[in-house]
Amino acid sequence: MTTAVAPSAPLTAEDRCDRCGAQAYLRVELASGGELLFCAHHAREHGEKLKEVAAAVHDETHKLGDAPAPAPEDEH
Repeated sequence: MTTAVAPSAPLTAEDRCDRCGAQAYLRVELASGGELLFCAHHAREHGEKLKEVAAAVHDETHKLGDAPAPAPEDEH
């Protein structure tokens, strides 16, 4: 989903997707007022409709690529 990024407060781990409760990486400010939060999965799933109703979008899905790989477990 390609969107404009609006200046707004950064999303935190406490911000949750309105569809499933996962961590939100996308905030959509609605043209009608209010906002919706989405995980990356639901942002992609509903992307076309969101483009129709969004006044502004704050997209932090780029942060998903920054997570370090988990450390291998000891096999002792």
